[in-house]
Amino acid sequence: MRLAVVSDIHGNLAALEAVVRDFARRGVDGVINLGDSLSGPLRPLETARFLMGQDWVHLAGNHERQVLTGEPGRWNPSDEFTHAQLTDVELAWMASLTACRRLGDDVLLCHGTPRSDMEYFLETVEGGRVRAATSGEIEQRLEQADAALILCGHTHVPRSVHSRTGQLIVNPGSVGLPAYEASRPEPHVVENGTPDARYALVERRGSAWSASLLAVPYDHSAASQLARSRQRDDWAYALATGYARAG
Repeated sequence: MRLAVVSDIHGNLAALEAVVRDFARRGVDGVINLGDSLSGPLRPLETARFLMGQDWVHLAGNHERQVLTGEPGRWNPSDEFTHAQLTDVELAWMASLTACRRLGDDVLLCHGTPRSDMEYFLETVEGGRVRAATSGEIEQRLEQADAALILCGHTHVPRSVHSRTGQLIVNPGSVGLPAYEASRPEPHVVENGTPDARYALVERRGSAWSASLLAVPYDHSAASQLARSRQRDDWAYALATGYARAG
């Protein structure tokens, strides 16, 4: 079994279409989307309609929850723009999704960790940036999860690690946003250093799972220009460079 895994599309339809072309060329048996699919200043409505037309497994991310539960004047700019673009149809689709679920007996899907859609699984915030989580930190975040393969998103950082008990934990990285600044759990920056779209292929042979982390080029300049036209210079810089800030 070979599965394509995408996450954190953030309304970047051009990046998503490039990723879909790439995994369609390689051949997959199914596709998993780990959430944060729409929020951003690009094309949330068009991205929602594209995703709703696919026979994929979809999760909700923290931004789906925030768009659905926020109030006018209290959203962040990305969630506010997204909510304004969507109709009741897309909002109902979002509301039908969960942030964590099992897939068969040996695969667990979560946007963040099994206990929170806001928690980083394979990274830890320290000194204004993220570092690779220690095995002890990962063990705490696993809690009682016993799946052989665990797929997570949220951090936008592609990574594949094994837990102390041999479970494979994979974050495919972000399809649509390679860098950002965040305020929680403390102010920090995430930067991949490349504007490429990211996804993963996971494959089971017998009882063993393996993972490949892939980077796909696309017309990131056009995406950057679209963000700038919507007065989102932060997104424009991140999309163009893979960094959250100059310097």
